[in-house]
Amino acid sequence: MTVQLATLSNGFRIVTEHMPGLQSAALGIWVTAGGRNERPEQNGVAHFLEHMAFKGTKRRSALQIAEEIEDVGGYINAYTSREVTAYYARVLAADTALAMDVIADILLNPVFDQKEIETERHVILQEIGQARDTPDDVIFDWLQEKAYPDQPIGRTILGESDMVRSFGREDLSTFISEHYGPDQMILSAAGGVDHDTLVAQAETLFGHIPARQAPAFDKARYLGGESRELKDLEQAHIALAFEGPGYRDDNFYAAQIYSSVLGGGMSSRLFQEIREKRGLCYTIFAQSGAYADTGMTTIYAGTSGEELGDLAMLTIDEMKRAADDMTQAEIDRARAQMKAGLLMGLESPSSRAERMARMVQIWGNVPPIKDTVARIDAVTLTDVLGFAQVQVTSAAPSLALYGPVSKAPGLADIQARRGA
Repeated sequence: MTVQLATLSNGFRIVTEHMPGLQSAALGIWVTAGGRNERPEQNGVAHFLEHMAFKGTKRRSALQIAEEIEDVGGYINAYTSREVTAYYARVLAADTALAMDVIADILLNPVFDQKEIETERHVILQEIGQARDTPDDVIFDWLQEKAYPDQPIGRTILGESDMVRSFGREDLSTFISEHYGPDQMILSAAGGVDHDTLVAQAETLFGHIPARQAPAFDKARYLGGESRELKDLEQAHIALAFEGPGYRDDNFYAAQIYSSVLGGGMSSRLFQEIREKRGLCYTIFAQSGAYADTGMTTIYAGTSGEELGDLAMLTIDEMKRAADDMTQAEIDRARAQMKAGLLMGLESPSSRAERMARMVQIWGNVPPIKDTVARIDAVTLTDVLGFAQVQVTSAAPSLALYGPVSKAPGLADIQARRGA
């Protein structure tokens, strides 16, 4: 299997990987614009635009978009993140050209019919309401807002309800004109695909778009803070975060291994100490997330309001203990989990297509898998212990609490425990 990369004269990029023996193909367009590319008055428009992509074009109605893909047994979908909006499909190899044509059509020829805008507005408002009723979902939005206050990267991807109610055709068209240039689009495809055929089709569909420079986004400023929302729920929810490295940072893999050791699985320290030994919660985990210029190590748990204080303090204690006595065996286990997750995921053409798009976005190319594995293998116990020390001593914290949390410890208590 060989990754091939091409760039059209206007900056549009195509990356493919033929996977012998596969009768299907995964392909899509990854647009390097998401929530953090929005101005304050645009918050939520990237997500609104993603929804509207399937609501009709100059050539196809919303029903025809769905039918053309499903008539051949495929599926089509999209998502919006803080740095990317993706439109993708999975079809049989023989239907790759059809899927490509449909995706290009929804990106280049949306009609933004007013009736459909109103319908989808209502759908998104329902989605916002559903998120607000899902504690272990909305709490991460509040955590992000406190970590990066008054910044695009700190705002919710869905947008606030009042803002969503105000969006019209002009808002959607403006975001497209500002951020959907050819140099912000990456066509990625894996499976039973032919590189030259896709490049030729991309030239036909996207080659006419004038080149333009992608606008820069504001550099993230991690500040930290506390959010506390009281509500009569069965469980109290806590999300705690500390600033970490971006995905181009040398410490990226050390951060990933650290979060895995701390709370990445059933053998992790937080799971064993807080759930298995003490029975203080059902769910607890740690994860490391990264963006272009910043990142966060995040810990989440849900427990009773009465036990939240003990859980929070024990979490800090486990962070401190990990910074002192993490073992080589734990590093090796976390490393094995990372590599297995990476390699197992690459058995799926959809995962391969998404990874390639992400790598082209970050690095401008797709590093060989062996190079990524080598970077994971190069992380030492000393590297992880050094990162752990920074996390527990000097990294700025953020805290979000939701539910029966009136007596929960606050950020000042967390800081005092760190220094104890």
